[in-house]
Amino acid sequence: MKITLWVKPSGFCPQCDMTKKEFDKRGIIYTTRKLTPKAVDRFLNMGLTSAPIVETDDRRWSGFRLSKIESLDNHLKFERKRGVNVPLEPMVQVADEVEE
Repeated sequence: MKITLWVKPSGFCPQCDMTKKEFDKRGIIYTTRKLTPKAVDRFLNMGLTSAPIVETDDRRWSGFRLSKIESLDNHLKFERKRGVNVPLEPMVQVADEVEE
């Protein structure tokens, strides 16, 4: 499962840092991307208004959301036990563009 963590380009983001720390603590592998103006516009149109933005194959949320991270961790553990690591309903990552 691909997990992307979109963070503020300034580097100052306590919620981003807490999310990274929680992912690292749980052993969740993710890719970090900087929020470009184009990505910010797309996420705002989806109602995602705070950093970080977390995108997976089948989930998307904004801000530090411990309950969402716990749910994702449980899902990944369940999939690993089954020997499967694919989402049930893939979601296209809408903001996966090259920084201009």
